[in-house]
Amino acid sequence: MVFVWQIDKKCSDTLQFMADLTGKHIVLGLSGGIACYKAAELCRALIKEGATVQVVMSEAAAQFITPVTMQALSGRPVFTSQWDERQDNNMAHINLGREADAIVIAPASADFIAKLLHGRADDLLSLMCLARPIDKVPLLIAPAMNREMWAHPATQRNLAQLQADGATLLGVGSGFQACGETGDGRMLEPQELLQDVVAFFQPKVLAGQFVLVTAGPTYEALDPVRGITNLSSGKMGFAIARAAHEAGAQVTLVAGPVSQPTPRGVQRIDVRSAQEMQAAVMLRIGAASVFVATAAVADWRPAEAAEHKIKKASSGLPPFISLTENPDILGAVAQLPRAQLKVGEKGRLFCVGFAAESQDLLHNTSAKRERKGVPLLVGNIGPATFGQDDNALLLVDANNVRELAHNTKLALARQLVADIARRLHA
Repeated sequence: MVFVWQIDKKCSDTLQFMADLTGKHIVLGLSGGIACYKAAELCRALIKEGATVQVVMSEAAAQFITPVTMQALSGRPVFTSQWDERQDNNMAHINLGREADAIVIAPASADFIAKLLHGRADDLLSLMCLARPIDKVPLLIAPAMNREMWAHPATQRNLAQLQADGATLLGVGSGFQACGETGDGRMLEPQELLQDVVAFFQPKVLAGQFVLVTAGPTYEALDPVRGITNLSSGKMGFAIARAAHEAGAQVTLVAGPVSQPTPRGVQRIDVRSAQEMQAAVMLRIGAASVFVATAAVADWRPAEAAEHKIKKASSGLPPFISLTENPDILGAVAQLPRAQLKVGEKGRLFCVGFAAESQDLLHNTSAKRERKGVPLLVGNIGPATFGQDDNALLLVDANNVRELAHNTKLALARQLVADIARRLHA
């Protein structure tokens, strides 16, 4: 087999990637609350991600942000009244809901949540939610209220029942509130809500799975100010963790020293050295059903780190540094006996490794897969992808080679997660 692998950077710069919500029509409902100001940015974010947005506001919401503002941002007339005559049949509460791929209520006040629970329908927004086809138009709720209102048993009962009735709760943030108090109940930030909406539409192919991911470089200290590391940014591993969570898995991410934001819904464990990463992985691997070793672990570390900064010698000669080999985290996990793993009856822990190469990608990736003893090894060209938002991957197993063409790292991560899911279900 002859396999030529290269990335045409000149060509890749002109590639256009499809937005996550392309083709989706979202009805964005605003109930009364100061968090309405965040709905403006959420509306922009949804549109930037490819969705069309129809805004429906309660009378109370119009006290906090004007329909004119939301019309300018959405590019569509805003509906506020059940008596609006712009619809030919004068049934906006029917027509608007039927057209939606989802209705997102952000902010959802305590009063509006209670109204939804009891099926009250005394304004356009509540009418539309009640009249939507439950099996076709999902309802996503982003609560926003004072911390005491959020913690009140009545609110918690209402939210629990709404979820039992099929609504999706997007959760709340914690922090300083407009009333001057601090605690839970803040509406999530627009980018957090955007990630949750995008995740909602992703196929849940890893539902019920526990995925453990490593990402980023490791840092092996020479002295208190210097160390051995590499150029890995962690972006690919973080994208895989996000994609696995979007696919319905419980995800833990063990991250080396990187500055990437933690994906929504993912538990993050920060480590520094290869030994710390190995300890974190071994502590959690027993519960995992999938292990994806994306981290660029340093192969070597100093046998002993100097207590103080190593100074230049008057001779001008560099200091002698004795190196020792770091643990092979992926290889060790792949060889764990079944008794140490809490995997299902259908098979062992499914391990996926990564190879960051600079040449001979197919040969080196294949050799590493055999050496590590894992079913799937993913190769990429390190110098072309470190620190970038895009990549191209080569999937190598015992029988086949599959190319994932140049794309965003998140798009590639979703393709890889789908591939892993197919192998698990097979």
